[in-house]
Amino acid sequence: MGGLAYHMHQIDETHSNFFFSADLPMPELPEVEVTRRGVAPHLEGQLVTAVVMRRSGLRWPFPPGLSQLLVGRRIIKTGRRGKYLLIGFDHGTLIVHLGMSGHLRILPAGIEPKLHDHFDLAVETCVMRMTDPRRFGAVLWHDNADGHVEEHILLRGLGLEPLEGRFDAALLHRMTRNRGAAIKQVLLAGDIVVGVGNIYASESLFKAGINPKTPASRISLARYEKLAPAICETLTAAIEQGGSSLRDFIAVNGQSGYFQQSYFVYNRADEPCRICGKTIRQIKQGQRSTFYCVSCQR
Repeated sequence: MGGLAYHMHQIDETHSNFFFSADLPMPELPEVEVTRRGVAPHLEGQLVTAVVMRRSGLRWPFPPGLSQLLVGRRIIKTGRRGKYLLIGFDHGTLIVHLGMSGHLRILPAGIEPKLHDHFDLAVETCVMRMTDPRRFGAVLWHDNADGHVEEHILLRGLGLEPLEGRFDAALLHRMTRNRGAAIKQVLLAGDIVVGVGNIYASESLFKAGINPKTPASRISLARYEKLAPAICETLTAAIEQGGSSLRDFIAVNGQSGYFQQSYFVYNRADEPCRICGKTIRQIKQGQRSTFYCVSCQR
């Protein structure tokens, strides 16, 4: 059965993104991009030799017949859409989401799996192994017969990639004129711009000097001209530093990122602001923690 046809009855469209009530950090765009860059040299151009699934699924069931679909096929390219890793073949795309606690490792063949090693994609030279203790991740398949991968139910409603040329202040301003929700929540929604998760939204809003509680529709174009580049700069810096050391995230090479050493506000409640010295405040927005400086962000 084709990817979209199969997943239409597996995935409720009203839950087409990952929502969690727990205030736990999870891999965001920089961590997924770091992962993509880590696996790409080992996967691209390689033939799949085995697919191993050690349980029936993660957040959703593994696609039926996945081994038959992939074994003997060559990986053409890797990509990323928001927080989704895309592994492209000539007949479709494997879609991987790390969930709350997942990570990928590149290992030599023959390494015995551990308790939470749920999925292997073996190629000629190595194995890409997915570890996911909480099992909120996903491994899905989108067949080319169902259209472009962007039409997959989990991807088709996503906004622009923030590190691509079409994302700018004018777009943010235009798309928020009727959005009365707080700007932090609008950034997290993902329908205007993707991949700006909780950590990097807090950091970007601080960099732009914008209070996270400000209604998006009340922010002027001039202020969005500070926020758009702040988002790009924050995400780029995080990627260059290997992402953040989230509770469970590690990169493909087994190392943790160190962008958290550069946080201005995130997870710094009651500490002095690095710019003005005033106390960083923590509030809840949509069941997620927001950190900001009441003096620098107005």
